[in-house]
Amino acid sequence: MKRENILTGSPWEDKMGYCRAVRIGNIIEVSGTVAIVDGEKVKADDAYAQTYNILERVEKVLEDLNVGMKDVIRTRIFTTDITTFEDVAKAHSAFFKEIKPTTGFYEISKLVAPEYLVEIEFTAVIQ
Repeated sequence: MKRENILTGSPWEDKMGYCRAVRIGNIIEVSGTVAIVDGEKVKADDAYAQTYNILERVEKVLEDLNVGMKDVIRTRIFTTDITTFEDVAKAHSAFFKEIKPTTGFYEISKLVAPEYLVEIEFTAVIQ
């Protein structure tokens, strides 16, 4: 099967040797994605805005592959603060209320930089 790597131009892609998403056949795996924290719309203390920003960005990656959020079958959500659950869940539900992929919500000690509260991985299967 053909492998398709999706790059987004992030400096981390070359630094770490990874890509935003990989598609092989009908399976798409999306790397852990954090928000673009701009200090205005997405702040370092706003788990809802960070989660929503991640979901918007991944939606675009999937659209570039001619698939959509409806094809997501699993999300894995990592947070540095488990008490943000309600905010993260609200943003996740804005995209997945009807789709209902399987998901996990995990508290971890740190992400790659202190301003990140949330990182999400995605698995999609094209039907």
